[in-house]
Amino acid sequence: MEKYLLAVLVDNKPGVLTHVSGLISRRAFNIESISAGYTEEPEVTRINIVVSVESENELEQVINQLSKLIDVIKIVNLSKAESIARELVMIKIRATKENRADIIDIVNVFRAKIVDVTKENVVIELTGQQHKIDALVEVLSEYKIIEIARTGAIALSRGPVPVKNM
Repeated sequence: MEKYLLAVLVDNKPGVLTHVSGLISRRAFNIESISAGYTEEPEVTRINIVVSVESENELEQVINQLSKLIDVIKIVNLSKAESIARELVMIKIRATKENRADIIDIVNVFRAKIVDVTKENVVIELTGQQHKIDALVEVLSEYKIIEIARTGAIALSRGPVPVKNM
């Protein structure tokens, strides 16, 4: 399975995200992650979708089906464009007096941030590429991870805005 990151610009209306995700899942394509948010234009929402497909032909099917939805303005395959992708993760980890210094050292090596501290736990925040986040989670797995919240990928194209829909 190959993963592709699509940026889908849609009209900012109730139910559009449901239509987009429903169309993909009805076609039996797997959504690895999906995130939506406003853009520089208040009437437009940007949906970042990471889909897993067997072939580029299946990806074409996903894009073609999405482009038929009335509220879809534009679709850009950011996997094929020069782009910048990032994810956000927050990790709550058990931190005792004995291991707190080690955890702080790990956080510093990864250029992450500690965003909350209690007597028993710390919450770590990291923004970066998927492999960097995966590496931090792997290193911290030696400690007691209590919770993880992860956004999935969001991305922007580099340079001029891509004109093509694919």
